[in-house]
Amino acid sequence: AIRGTFQKLCTPGRAAGRGGAGPAALRYKAPERVWATGTSPVGISRPTAFPSPFPAAQPMLVRSRLPNLLPRLCSFRPSLAMSSVTGTVTIQQPLNYRAGGRVQPVDGGQAEEVYEPATGRVICKLLCSGEKEVDLAVQSAKAAFKIWSQMSGMERSRVLLEAARIIREQREEIATMETINNGKSIFEARVDIDISWQCLEYYAGLAGSLAGEHIQLPGGSFGYTRREPLGVCVGIGAWNYPFQIACWKSAPALACGNAMVFKPSPFTPVSVVRLAEIFTEAGVPKGLFNVVQGGAATGQFLCHHPDVAKISFTGSVPTGIKIMEMAAKGIKPVTLELGGKSPLIIFSDCALENAVNGALMANFLTQGEVCCNGTRVFVERKILDAFTKEVVKRTQKIKIGDPLLEDTRMGALINRPHLDRVQGFIKQAKEQGAEVLCGGDLCVPDDPKLKNGYYMRPCVLGNCTDDMTCVKEEIFGPVMSILPFDTEEEVVERANNTKFGLAGGVFTRDIQKAHRVVAALKAGMCFINNYNISPVELPFGGYKASGFGRENGRAAIEYYSQLKTVCVEMGDVESVF
Repeated sequence: AIRGTFQKLCTPGRAAGRGGAGPAALRYKAPERVWATGTSPVGISRPTAFPSPFPAAQPMLVRSRLPNLLPRLCSFRPSLAMSSVTGTVTIQQPLNYRAGGRVQPVDGGQAEEVYEPATGRVICKLLCSGEKEVDLAVQSAKAAFKIWSQMSGMERSRVLLEAARIIREQREEIATMETINNGKSIFEARVDIDISWQCLEYYAGLAGSLAGEHIQLPGGSFGYTRREPLGVCVGIGAWNYPFQIACWKSAPALACGNAMVFKPSPFTPVSVVRLAEIFTEAGVPKGLFNVVQGGAATGQFLCHHPDVAKISFTGSVPTGIKIMEMAAKGIKPVTLELGGKSPLIIFSDCALENAVNGALMANFLTQGEVCCNGTRVFVERKILDAFTKEVVKRTQKIKIGDPLLEDTRMGALINRPHLDRVQGFIKQAKEQGAEVLCGGDLCVPDDPKLKNGYYMRPCVLGNCTDDMTCVKEEIFGPVMSILPFDTEEEVVERANNTKFGLAGGVFTRDIQKAHRVVAALKAGMCFINNYNISPVELPFGGYKASGFGRENGRAAIEYYSQLKTVCVEMGDVESVF
């Protein structure tokens, strides 16, 4: 149960990457990847070849991949402790990052325990940042902003490309860290890291071309606009995609010339600190990307800080509302990516196997802990039985267990309270008349080391109606609700009958019907004959209570920059006085 790769990322000066001080033996060499045509996991932006979401099982065990490295790693990294019996990693270094290095918060409060979802073990103690530490982080970012904002777009581009290269080189190590701290399968975590470096590369490509426009005015005069950075931006991330969300927010912010102070979820504080180190290694001014740790109180200090120019938040609707209120007092722009209860519409003329694949992808990626999941699966009555039978059969075959094993496809939920909350939704659904077609119960893997992990079997609910809580509220777990429908007009009306508007999907061979339906859906991200693909080239964001503003694509540039208008008079000034 040795997790050697995790240790290399918990301390500065890794073996891989520019400036790494480690021995060559510790360098990670990416294995040759097996590709298959088919449905893409979230965020893959390569249109011709996608990693299969459910490939044939590969027996290699990540937990025992590097046992011989343990003595060298522990001596080389004295700030880490690791049990050779249980494999438990204990992080002893600070998780705050300021001015180019890890620091203890100057006014940290009581330490909070951070758990490994797969085992229920404590992997570190988190010191939350108080008001003084937040101010130091913001002031450090403000100083770095003065340097970074004066660099040319091409200069910023080269730094972002170098950061992308380091992430790509250390893909396996960062993915292992993400799996240990988050609980998702190593298979999915690798995809998250791929999306992360792709995001940095994409905005590196845009950094050198950010420009305003020239407007000709009468009499030879003219005007022009300048696209300028905002200043110090705040990013507040969620626990389901810790590293990826940090890249989604920081890449466009830095490309536009801003600085960023990032606060990850207190449940998953580890990997973002590594991103901060990578940015420093790549050549950003020290302090340009700082990390503060903590919960609601730390977030409030950030949102109220007078030197913060913009806030980007990913998380729940109630927290998003509070952030809007705090930002309004300082007249700060915000980007909110909030919850969802998205519809997936399956018409009878669909390719059934593709529709089943899409439904599985729409509900069970990252243990169902995905904001844009299509958890309301509307199925045309003509194929209801056939679709349901196939979905149940496929769901029952999903391999649950140790997320570090190569053949695992569903890992552990984030923590015990969240697991209990999801179980409560299933219990309530049964009380309201829904039928559990499969799963929904707790799962205890065979490995005794995992007995305290937060596992459950993916659940498919039948006999659902629109007024049930499981259909109306975001569960954020592996729970699919199947609802029959008869007509296109009916299903569109029911699909839009929600306070959310993040995503929606449709499976049909009728291309006219497909475009007609997505045009009618009140959702910011729609999929035709696929689901849960979010290429970095395309804008991502929602309608209604799912938030506003966009991440990814060129659209994100609008939310991390501001326009200055300049009028140039080429003649004499005529006064009316």
